[in-house]
Amino acid sequence: MSEIIVEKNEDEEGPIPHLWRPIFTEIVSAFVKKDYNLSTGIENVSSVSESSAEQIKDYIEDYGEELVELPEETWETSVYICYGEYWNVLIDLWTKSEGRSDLVLNAEVREKNDEYEVKIRLVYVP
Repeated sequence: MSEIIVEKNEDEEGPIPHLWRPIFTEIVSAFVKKDYNLSTGIENVSSVSESSAEQIKDYIEDYGEELVELPEETWETSVYICYGEYWNVLIDLWTKSEGRSDLVLNAEVREKNDEYEVKIRLVYVP
């Protein structure tokens, strides 16, 4: 399987680049542990405000299912698209009883000093 690279395509969604996948896996792992503000810190991920963390917590709790770690299959359906200065990312989330759920993690990824910085926007049902 070939590596998926980061593209600045504003016309079509693409699969999440391999380079970003460990970061999103780590973010979701924190959410599984109910660490919605990422208190332990994740390299190249902006801190999550208290209000955003509370909103993420509420959406997940209101959904009513137990969030689980991302399986490899999540990369088959999760996507990103370039919006000029940043990439908008949608990661499909999984739950214990459903498998792939209706919940998604929405984030922005920006280039910064030859690296990529992730900003969590929201967890919601589109």
